[in-house]
Amino acid sequence: MINMMHCGCMEYMATLPDRAFDLAIVDPPYGIGEDGGVFRGRKGQGHRVLEKKNWDKERPTKEYFQELKRVSKNQIIWGANHLCDLFTANSQGWIYWDKMMGGDFSDGELAFSSFDTALRSFKFCNKYHGKIHPTEKPPELYKWLLSRYAKPGDRILDTHGGSGSICIACHDLGYDLTWMELDADYYNAAVKRYKDHAAQATLFNPVELTKETQGDLF
Repeated sequence: MINMMHCGCMEYMATLPDRAFDLAIVDPPYGIGEDGGVFRGRKGQGHRVLEKKNWDKERPTKEYFQELKRVSKNQIIWGANHLCDLFTANSQGWIYWDKMMGGDFSDGELAFSSFDTALRSFKFCNKYHGKIHPTEKPPELYKWLLSRYAKPGDRILDTHGGSGSICIACHDLGYDLTWMELDADYYNAAVKRYKDHAAQATLFNPVELTKETQGDLF
């Protein structure tokens, strides 16, 4: 079941009991200004413009990370190298995404994980950058994370949904997901993207579609 919610994450997490989710995979704002504008094209694609929304002016508060840790048994937090002063956690299990881009773009991104494992890396070209969301991540990245850090039957939480890539990954791999996005434009675009994907997927692998009272996906 994929439950897509248009709401703020702090208000929603306040309603949850402790350890309500098995795994939170989140990509919160980093406070570095990557929230829209003109994006350089790649390989002759030219420039494209996404609306500047200013959601990346500030980072999450320490209270956000406290709540996230309270409501989830384990966490994977993208951009944690920008945020490490805001949450207290020691981990050997950092995750590195090698974007295989080169040039003047970042070689990759780092994520903190609460798992006591060795550092792991994933190589995948970030061709999805900026299609819906300025910091859009590919479904393949989330599938890789789920296949290595989640167990069958785990409940997954995403507090900053963005483009909805994790919805596609959880749908394809059969994980229950609660996903939320505060911005109406991103929310509507992600819902459409997921609905289109789910409709195509049912042509080959029919699934039961349900309606949740807190989401308006179906």
